[in-house]
Amino acid sequence: MKEKMKIEIWSDVMCPFCYIGKRHLEKALKEFEEIDQIEIAWKSFQLNPDLPEQADPEKTVYQHLAEAKGMSYEQSVQMHQNVVEMARNAGLNYNFDKAVVANSFKSHRLLQIAKTKGLGDALEERLFSAYFTEGKDTSSDSVLIELGKEIGLSEAEVNEALTNQTYAELVKDDIQESRQIGVTGVPFFVFDRKYAVSGAQPPEVFTQVLEKSIAEFKDS
Repeated sequence: MKEKMKIEIWSDVMCPFCYIGKRHLEKALKEFEEIDQIEIAWKSFQLNPDLPEQADPEKTVYQHLAEAKGMSYEQSVQMHQNVVEMARNAGLNYNFDKAVVANSFKSHRLLQIAKTKGLGDALEERLFSAYFTEGKDTSSDSVLIELGKEIGLSEAEVNEALTNQTYAELVKDDIQESRQIGVTGVPFFVFDRKYAVSGAQPPEVFTQVLEKSIAEFKDS
């Protein structure tokens, strides 16, 4: 039998539902008796790859969504308020007034090196908190160095991720893989390459899929 059952998660740091989905999965795993048989593998996905590489500090998330979706500023604010409430129910504190709209490619490069050190989950958590709660610019090299060092990466390792083309190619590989399996939005959770959960579903949905997939995994 394979050592552990893998849950692959395609995600983007600027996706508010990805952080909520992470919490919902964690809640399901916390009550899952066979958690020691689960391996989490984070995968890169970009919701908006066309954003400028350098963040515009003058553009709020409210303006960004209004322009991207062709809605009014007021509608965008209301949508974000709804997400804030959803996040609060998951135990998260979103602060969209401070959030910096930033291209996420560099943060995904950092994820790729973090995964090789067993720090993928720690980095995702730190990036989400930095983006949604602390208002940090996650496209900034200095911010990524700071966050990487906080979770146990060295400054040299962060710089390696940001400059070595290998890590850019790994990001692109994840994104290409997502297209091949039909991912159109995130978060997207794949259990043992058999079952998928799309979006920030309630914890009980994850529990059901966990139980079904682990039972089949053990029989394989």
